[in-house]
Amino acid sequence: MSMRKKILALLQRHYRRYHDTLFYVLTLCVIVISTAAAIHVSRAKDAQERENMHEREIPVVEYTVKEKPIYVALQESGLDNQTVAQIVSKLGTVVDTRKLQKQDTYSVSVDADKRFIMLLLTQGFKRFYVANVEGALVAGVSDVEIKTRVKTAAGKVEGSLFNSMLAKGLQVPLILDFTDAFSWTMDFNSDTRNGDEYAALWEEHYTVTGEITGQDLLAASYKGIETGTTTNAFYFEGDFYDETGKMSRKMFLKSPISFRNYRISSRFSYGRMHPILKKRRPHLGIDYAAPSGTPVQAVADGTVRYAGKKGGFGNYVEIRHANSYTTTYGHLKGFAKGIKSGAKVKQGQTIGYVGSTGLSTGPHLDFRIKEKNKFIDFLKMKNRNSAVRDVPKNQRKEFEELKVLYLKELDAAKQAAFAKPAASEEKHEA
Repeated sequence: MSMRKKILALLQRHYRRYHDTLFYVLTLCVIVISTAAAIHVSRAKDAQERENMHEREIPVVEYTVKEKPIYVALQESGLDNQTVAQIVSKLGTVVDTRKLQKQDTYSVSVDADKRFIMLLLTQGFKRFYVANVEGALVAGVSDVEIKTRVKTAAGKVEGSLFNSMLAKGLQVPLILDFTDAFSWTMDFNSDTRNGDEYAALWEEHYTVTGEITGQDLLAASYKGIETGTTTNAFYFEGDFYDETGKMSRKMFLKSPISFRNYRISSRFSYGRMHPILKKRRPHLGIDYAAPSGTPVQAVADGTVRYAGKKGGFGNYVEIRHANSYTTTYGHLKGFAKGIKSGAKVKQGQTIGYVGSTGLSTGPHLDFRIKEKNKFIDFLKMKNRNSAVRDVPKNQRKEFEELKVLYLKELDAAKQAAFAKPAASEEKHEA
C-alpha cells in the first residue's frame, strides 16, 4: 500500500475525531477574534493567541444524551459542581436543555490541568457550544455544514416499482416523489409490468459525516415494456413538465391513494355480487384494497360537501369539484384534520385514511365519481388528463437547456444499468 493510501485510510478511520477537533479549534479562533475586538486586545496578542490555539492539543470525549447526561459527563471530566452548573446554565441560553433528545450527541473537552475548554452539542443539523475564552464562558450556535451532490439510478421493475426501487437503495421519500411526478399520467399499481424500465435523477443533501438530510427529484423517466413508450417528467420552477413543456399536473389524479402497494379489488360494475349481502347489485365505483390507515387523497381541488357516517359506506367524505364533478370516499377509518363540511381541499391533500367501517369485509377504499349527478367509471374517463398549462414562453429556452442536461444524465444512468457486461458478451461471441 502506498504512503498516500495509508494516510487516507488513517484519516478515514479517525475522521470524526479529527473533524470535531478542527471544529473546536476553528470555533475557538472565531470566538477569540470576536472577543478580542470587543475588548480592544492588541493585534500582536490576538495573533499570538490564535497561534496558541492551533498548537494546543484538545482532547475530545463524545457521548449521547441517552448514554450519559451532560452534567454527569462534565463532573466525571474533573470539573467542580459550581463550574458544571455555570456551563449547563450557559448552554441553556442557546438551547432548551429540557427538550434534549436521547439521540442528541455532545462532546466535552477539558485540558490536562482540568480546565474546561469546550462543550459541543449536536441537535439535528445545528451545533450549540459553550467555550472558555480567557476565563469567561461564551455560548453560541452554528449550522452543521450541508453539502450537495447529484445522483442517478436506473433499473427494471420486478414485482412492483416500489420494491424494485427499494432494492436499488433508493429511499422511500424519493420513491414517492418519483411516483408523484407521474400521479396524473400513471397508476403504478395497475399500469406497471415486470420488465418496465425506470430512471431517476436527484439532488442529494448530506452532512460531512455522510448523513443524508434531503433529496430533491430533478427528473424521472419510465418506459412501459408493453407499449415501448417512455414518459419523462422534468422539475422546473416548482412543477413537473413533460418533454413538450406541458405541466404534468392534471385536473384529476390517477388514483385517490398515493403509491403504497394497493390493489384494485373491485371495479365499476352494474351487476357485482355484494360480498356481504350476497345479492347482485350495482357497484358504481372502484374498491382500492390497502392496509388500514393508508392515507386517502382528494383527486382534485374542491369543497367538502359532507364528512361523517353514511350507512353502509361507514365513515364517508363527499367533495364537490369544478365542471359539475363530485367524488366520494367510503369505509374510511377516520378523517384527516380539518376535513368537515364546507372545508376547501387541494388536489393530493389527505382527507382520510383507509379503513373497514360500514358494510365491509376488510380494509379498502370505496371511491366513486359523478359527472352532473351521474356515476361514471373513473378508470375510463377520457378527459381527466387535460394539461393545466405550458412552460411560459419567456422561460422556454431555460427549460429546454435543463431538459437536455437531464436527459443526458438519465440516458447515462440507463446505459450503465442495462448494458451487458463486456466479459459475458465476449464469451457469447466465442
